[in-house]
Amino acid sequence: MTEERPDMDAPTQIPRFAVLQLSGCAGCEVSLLNAHEWVDRFELTYMPLVSSAYAVPEVDILLISGGVRTDEDLFHLKHAVKKARRVVAVGTCAISGGVANLGNRDEVRQLFLHQEERLHVPRLLPKSRPVDDFVSIDLYLPGCPPTPELFMAALLDPQGYQASLTVCQECGRKKLKDMKPDHLVGFQKGELDPEICLVNQGYLCIGTSTRGGCRAPCTRAGHPCVGCRGPSNALIEKDSKAWLETIQKVFHAMTNVPDDELREALLSPQLALFLFQFSDYAGEDKAPRSKDKVL
Repeated sequence: MTEERPDMDAPTQIPRFAVLQLSGCAGCEVSLLNAHEWVDRFELTYMPLVSSAYAVPEVDILLISGGVRTDEDLFHLKHAVKKARRVVAVGTCAISGGVANLGNRDEVRQLFLHQEERLHVPRLLPKSRPVDDFVSIDLYLPGCPPTPELFMAALLDPQGYQASLTVCQECGRKKLKDMKPDHLVGFQKGELDPEICLVNQGYLCIGTSTRGGCRAPCTRAGHPCVGCRGPSNALIEKDSKAWLETIQKVFHAMTNVPDDELREALLSPQLALFLFQFSDYAGEDKAPRSKDKVL
């Protein structure tokens, strides 16, 4: 059950915001600090990475990074959202559980949960959970981490910001009809042409299915998109079978890579970190996330 947040008084002249860090790597916080435009336009009241404040005060915007992995995470999350007008889930960990979610193996859980009493260590929950399993979210800001520009869009005017539909639209590489590789070349291999689409060159790039707005820094530099921004609007409310088929259709049209080779690569550990989150939006275990709430 999610908790309803009370209305606050009218906002101060300079909006106040806080960053609640749950179980994550602090990469999202570093990206936010790289976006210097907010410094004179917002008052940062709480962020453990740079602030010594002990609790989240009343704020206009609460950014939540990291997943819910411990009972301490859950405690802080439920208390913090009560003090915020607007709540934004930031990054892959907050939206899908993140890296810790890949460790939801039975033997790992048994190792950490067999002792009920441990000094100075928060009690691990059975699984890493996204924050919207427990509280209502006003806006989702996917990415690992979201770029500084996306942070500014979330803080300043998310209603007026229009992200590109897919990473491909921002990449700028040319797609060629007469260049079809027979096999995938793997990561960090081969000679790259800086002008031609990575799929044409045999790289497993899923930018055609991934939400835009990041300005495609990875693909522009020659690294295939792995889907950290999550599914495009066309795939947000579809199940894993649908988006896998969509990605495969792109490679059928642009390459001669055999189906079994392609499917094995799509399910490989290199893509598992981010590609698994695509199905989190479809509502298989809960109501679908509205694409209107995803920046």
